[in-house]
Order: sequence, then C-alpha cells, then structure tokens
Amino acid sequence: MSRLNELRMIARVAQMYHIEGKRQADIAKHLRISQATVSRMLKKAQDEEIVRTTVVAPSGTYSELETGLREAFGLAEAIVVECSEDREGAIMARIGEAAAHIIEATLQPGEIIGVSSWSQTILKMVDNIHPMKNGKAKYVVQTLGGMGDPTVQIHATQLTSRLAKLTGAEARLLSAPGVAQSREAKLVLLSDPYIRETIDLFSRITLAIVGIGALEPSWMLARSGNIFTPNELAAVKEAGGVGDISLRFFDQDGGTVKTPLDDRVIGMPLEDLEHIERVVALAGGETKTEAIRGALRTGKIDVLITDRFTAERLVATPQAEAQAKPL
Repeated sequence: MSRLNELRMIARVAQMYHIEGKRQADIAKHLRISQATVSRMLKKAQDEEIVRTTVVAPSGTYSELETGLREAFGLAEAIVVECSEDREGAIMARIGEAAAHIIEATLQPGEIIGVSSWSQTILKMVDNIHPMKNGKAKYVVQTLGGMGDPTVQIHATQLTSRLAKLTGAEARLLSAPGVAQSREAKLVLLSDPYIRETIDLFSRITLAIVGIGALEPSWMLARSGNIFTPNELAAVKEAGGVGDISLRFFDQDGGTVKTPLDDRVIGMPLEDLEHIERVVALAGGETKTEAIRGALRTGKIDVLITDRFTAERLVATPQAEAQAKPL
C-alpha cells in the first residue's frame, strides 16, 4: 500500500507540472516538499511510465523516412522535404528552402563555409537565406573553380559572394576554371598566389555544403564549360563511376573512382571532406538517386537534405525499387 501511495503522489506532482503548467518551486510550496523531491518525482514519473513522451510528426514531415536514411547510411541527420511532384525543378526549390532554414538555425560563430558554386540546388538555398543581423561566419570559400562561360559564370560568383554577405562572412573566390585544359595548365594556375590562398583555406573549412551530381552534368555546370567530354565521362562510367561531388567521382559502393581527369580538376578532393566537421549534401530527383546512394556510401556526408520521392527510393531494397518502377 505504501508504494501505491508513493505512486499516487508522484502522479499528482506530474499532473501539476505537465498538465497544470506549474513550476517546480510552486509545486514544492503547495505540497510542502522540497524542490529536489519534486525533481526526483518527475524523473520517477517517467521511469514508472506515469508520464509517457509521444512525438507526433507534423503533417508534411517524414520522420520514418528520415530514420530509415539515418540507419541505412549512418547519417548524423537526414531531412526529407515535402514535394508535390517528382520533378527536378520543384524538388530543387523545396530542398533549397529546407537547406536555407537549416543553415540559418545551425550556423555557428566563426564558421568557415565551403561551397560548391556550380550547383543549382545550392543556388536555390542561397535565394532563400535571410540576412543574418549578427554576422556569424568568418569565410565562405569556393571549393570548385568558378571561371567559365561568362553567361553563367555570374551564377557561381554571385552564389559565393551572396552567401558570404548573407552570413556576414568574407568571400574567398577560386578564380580559376573548374576543369583545366591539362595537368600542366592546372599546375600553372595553382602557382597564382590568390588561387593558392583560397585552396589553403580548404583545410580550415568547418561546414561544407555540397551538391551531388549524376554523370550527366547539370544545366548550370554544362553551360559553364567546366565539364568533361562524353568520351571522358564514358571512361568514368566504365571505371564504375555513378556520380560526383565537385567533379570528384565515386562508384555505387562509395569508393573513389580515380582517373587522369582528377589531375585537371581545380577544387577540393573528395577525401578532404573526411576532415570537415559537418558536410551537408543537397540533392534529389530520380536521375540522381543512384549517385546519391553512392555518395552516401562514401561515409563523407553527415547531413542529407532530399525530397520524399528520392528518400523512398533510397531506403527501398533493390528488389522493391525494381518492382515499383513502371514497365
């Protein structure tokens, strides 16, 4: 009977705190017990399952898919966004909005942000970020060469510069093409002190924001001229490549695909992502699903922001995914 009396009092304390909204100090005064006793009783209320915590996911969120992604790929976090249609433009817009919120909410003082500047999805993110009144970041560093066709180069330059302005940071542009004409041309470009200064900041990046590309280059990247020829990409595919992060290729199991093309890329190597505290990847869409799966298996991505259609494909078994495809 004494235990029942104890539980009754614990339940009353829990009721006053959780339902009536009373402070612990007021409960202690009302019941003539110490505040430390109130605190112990509230803990015991959970241990005895008198108080049970239930998390109800809001409509339009996908907690089960997010859990599935975290467990399947060892991610620290996964954000799955609502999207009304499995279409590239709509997907990029929704991912960009979600990414902007995450960056605004989690950016730490003094962060050094690395950003791949030829990503349309990252550009959508920048379009949705609000100016931060108290500037938090130190630098925004361009991690892939930003020179290219003048008609689209402005996108890459503005992406880096605008993100820096919005976060109160200093922009560090990589004033070189993403793909040099030859290994020798790349070495000449790397001897430029301004280019070298930006590349030296790669090792200090604390937050990397990356896109994930399929072997078929995006519209922005294709227009920039920072791409390889169809024959060169065919060689990457023959070597097992399924996608890239900043023109560094990987296979379906997440292994790095090394080819002579690496010697022409002016940007951050894939292995450098391992040393960055937080790597956030923005990607979605049916044509990129296999590339995203391979990227996640590299073990270099901490946070994935994607759409619900892509998330469903990623967590599905290969057999289930094959059955779901229309004949």
